Amino acid sequence: MSLSLILAALWALAANVIAMLPSRDYHWRAAYVLIAIGIPILGYVTWQNGPLIGLLILVMGMSVLRWPVIYLTRWIKRRTRDSGEASKS
Repeated sequence: MSLSLILAALWALAANVIAMLPSRDYHWRAAYVLIAIGIPILGYVTWQNGPLIGLLILVMGMSVLRWPVIYLTRWIKRRTRDSGEASKS
């Protein structure tokens, strides 16, 4: 197993341990830290193991951090809908 996959597995383990801990802000600060650490690990995995494995690790990370992804898609939909209505006026 390559070093990048070991780091990705450690990231997933840390994310699951963090999810089990109680939090007053519903784990948002931890999610920001996990995202900041996970993006370079994702790039390293993709560089070392290829795009298919990188895509699998991306999907794994998105399943762990699903609420930031849901809020991002809602924000993008709202922005595209608002810009579409502004061009019609």
